[in-house]
Amino acid sequence: MNSYVDIKWYEWNPGLHNGDSILQDIIATLPAADSNDIPWLVKLFENPASPIAFPGAINLARHDALHVLLGRGLRNQDEAFVIGFTMGNSNNIHTWQIHFFRWIITHIYPTPYKFNHQDLIAFDLGFNFGHIVSMRNLHSFPFEKYSRCKLDDLRHWLGINPAKLHAIYRLESLLIANSCASHRLDIDDKPPSLRSI
Repeated sequence: MNSYVDIKWYEWNPGLHNGDSILQDIIATLPAADSNDIPWLVKLFENPASPIAFPGAINLARHDALHVLLGRGLRNQDEAFVIGFTMGNSNNIHTWQIHFFRWIITHIYPTPYKFNHQDLIAFDLGFNFGHIVSMRNLHSFPFEKYSRCKLDDLRHWLGINPAKLHAIYRLESLLIANSCASHRLDIDDKPPSLRSI
């Protein structure tokens, strides 16, 4: 039975110590928003079907898969990292688009989708990690065809290195020390069962 049945969206966090888990099983625990609940302005810039979507725009199902693979929850700081990752991983991104998106998401987006300064730090970290991942354009990767794969296998095939993510998350937790999202980041290379108390 699903142990995450009553979990609140702000509590959900898959972490990175779940490599033996199947992608669809972890996605099933995610308390996802309905696409109809997402404001039109957000869809305008982030939905791949939009004619003015930014590079790295990704559909919701694939976006959720990246939350799982990157070990990120659903708070704004987590969203910022995932969005930054998809933009940084795109072959078609230009510097002006990054600056324009950062301005839009901090000035035009409605609350609670609007980012603050701390969210932009996470965005930049995600962008930089997405840029160095060997597999490019993961926003177009058909995760739905691989939903029954183990997370370790998917991360390996896609070039998402958990050790690098642990290091990035340690840095993020230092740069954004006072946030709830930072306190939940998976910063330890060892699974909880092997950590010394």
